Amino acid sequence: MKKSVRLFIIVICLISTSPFKIYSQQEETIKFPNEWKFIPGDNPEYAKPDYDDSKWKSIRVDKIWEDQGYENLDRFAWYRVKVFIPSSLKEKAFLKDSLKIFLGKINNFDQSYINGKIFGINGKNVPSDTKIDTSFLNAPTNFWDYNRRYTLSVNDPRILWEKENVFAIRVFDQGGQGGIYTGDQTISMVKISEYLSLNYDQVQFQYKNGSIKKLLVLKNTSPKLTLAGEFTINAVSKLDGEIVSDKSYNVNLKPGAAKKINFSLAKQDHSNIVTYKFDFTKSKESISFSEETPYILTPPVSLKPQINGARIYGERTGKPFLYLIAASGARPMKFQAENLPEGLSLNKNSGIITGRVNQKGEYSVKLTAGNKYGKAQSYLKIIIGDQIELTPPMGWNSWNCWGLSVDQSKVFSSANEFINKKLSQHGWTYINIDDGWEVKGDSKDPKRDTNGNIIVNEKFPSMKALGDSIHALGLKFGIYSSPGPLTCGGYTASYQYELKDAESYSSWGIDYLKYDWCSYDNIAKDHSLPELKEPYYVMREALNKVDRDIVFSLCQYGMGDVWKWGAEVGGNLWRTTGDITDTWQSLSEIGFSQVENAKYAGPGHWNDPDMLIVGWVGWGPSLHPTRLTPDEQYTHISLWSLLSAPLLLGCDLERLDDFTLNLLTNDEVIALDQDALGKQAVPVIKRDSIQVWKKNLSDGNIAVGIFNLDSKSKKFTLDLKGLGLTKKSLIRDLWRQKNLGRFKDTFTADVPSHGVVLIKVFKG
Repeated sequence: MKKSVRLFIIVICLISTSPFKIYSQQEETIKFPNEWKFIPGDNPEYAKPDYDDSKWKSIRVDKIWEDQGYENLDRFAWYRVKVFIPSSLKEKAFLKDSLKIFLGKINNFDQSYINGKIFGINGKNVPSDTKIDTSFLNAPTNFWDYNRRYTLSVNDPRILWEKENVFAIRVFDQGGQGGIYTGDQTISMVKISEYLSLNYDQVQFQYKNGSIKKLLVLKNTSPKLTLAGEFTINAVSKLDGEIVSDKSYNVNLKPGAAKKINFSLAKQDHSNIVTYKFDFTKSKESISFSEETPYILTPPVSLKPQINGARIYGERTGKPFLYLIAASGARPMKFQAENLPEGLSLNKNSGIITGRVNQKGEYSVKLTAGNKYGKAQSYLKIIIGDQIELTPPMGWNSWNCWGLSVDQSKVFSSANEFINKKLSQHGWTYINIDDGWEVKGDSKDPKRDTNGNIIVNEKFPSMKALGDSIHALGLKFGIYSSPGPLTCGGYTASYQYELKDAESYSSWGIDYLKYDWCSYDNIAKDHSLPELKEPYYVMREALNKVDRDIVFSLCQYGMGDVWKWGAEVGGNLWRTTGDITDTWQSLSEIGFSQVENAKYAGPGHWNDPDMLIVGWVGWGPSLHPTRLTPDEQYTHISLWSLLSAPLLLGCDLERLDDFTLNLLTNDEVIALDQDALGKQAVPVIKRDSIQVWKKNLSDGNIAVGIFNLDSKSKKFTLDLKGLGLTKKSLIRDLWRQKNLGRFKDTFTADVPSHGVVLIKVFKG
């Protein structure tokens, strides 16, 4: 985890988290330079326009400062740049009232100044007499993934028209990546189109009566202007470009007014590209948005029993054992387990197996699940020995959803949703609290009791009670800390109290620990291997001393090629990358780079390319539907499953729609991730934006993902001989759970843009 929370603020802008385009005539835009002046440290004098910054170094604002020689900079730093603002900017504008200063994304917090006067804090406009202090660091959320868009009246004395203006940005980074980093900083006039909001990206399609439907709301956010024009909705098939729907509406919105439009399309087995366009009558501006429609491939879950999840499970001798038989089908359901090792017992109504096993060994347990529609049987190999987490963890983590606003009720509600939404019936197990449960590091309240035991904050009345409640559902309970003195969010961490914290975790019933590097940068001498390993050795030793198996997740962003030594320090999984965000660029760069580390993954130790970014996410109290298209989401789940990656949700489970729930409950896809062999897929073809990844499976067959990284859909023919297949092979579409037939030499498929065809090939 790093800081990944979005803030909702009220601004006079067009509300959108998806791609859009604005078209206008003659209006100017000033681009900020890509290189600014830069200095680490903090000094209010740096904001003054006449300050001499000639000795400051240059830095780019299109990449984080860690990539520019400031690897251990987790504190204050300042940026400065001089920009001439011509009067022609307002003279050529249709609206002449407000100047827009767009600074892109800043990691994490900012105070922004023009000509020595403050104008913005963390994405919100502020008056020039705002008190200058450090309170802007105490916001309830982080803002690393939030665009800074500020506006000033054209008559604001802080602007120097026809002169050089000095911009100074005070940035504070809490840990990990930092700085101004998107490279799209501009100055322009506010356009009339920015007063029009369209909620299309905040409302998900609903499946009803063979169609998908959405209620659109166009709203005029201006207090003065009337917005008039033509609104059109055009939908075309993503695969062949054929027009599916084309409608237009005349719109006249008075200040503050809104118009509702019901939109529907016939349900299909692929996406349509829907374009929403508004042509303004007076200003000659046009604004356009686009999105892709969801489509469900997986057949409905049967009422008959089906036993799902991993076919292998490990626990250490003498440790508390908790295992929920993942079985879908109508309830009530009765369970049986034959040949359980001594010390374990089964609750026949819930399917929860508990106890302790004191004898090492391997046990083949026959599981049975039955209801009024029939019975299902499967075998589970239980290994009592020295290794745990024999398949990648599957569960939920609070960060991508609630950020630092997490509390006990939200966590337990998520556990209940695992049951209510039947995710637990498909192997989803862990309910993990991320940052924000501890006492804030700068608080005057005690952080630990007189015995050194860590104190939880007021949002968590009882960790023990929470753990007991989660375990009663058959689920596992996870928590978060850092080897440094503070967490990423500035809360109390474990430095020099590792054993005390491990003992607290054990007493609360913790099953999983995410251990985030963050402030340990201030402890480590450097990033040499001994320094990178040290804090994880220390905590692993502490975890080994408590009476509980606790999965150890190393979160340090892949430093020092952690996959090469993560198992050595006792890690069960380790982050291989920086933080993921819900964009195609982030997803594809992270997912398709998991190549070098493949040979280091296996039972008990897994490469972790970060959490799943589906559903409603937002890194804080204000959430939005994932910005990934449906095909990108199919790619996401397919690729992570092929990679044997941890599958950790970060969304609001109460808001799961039909499409997202369908993504997460396809047992044939999940089976790839939970395959007992634990082999990570590797790319075998990279050609013309097509990548083919192959995964060897424990049953002797192979799984293949055909990915299209291009922006256009493509037809691709796979050479089966190149996969080592010499005979006719049965090929099964795993998303559709449908046999496609037997193929000998080649297999041809239509692969949507940014999408995947995921198949299992049965040899012989």
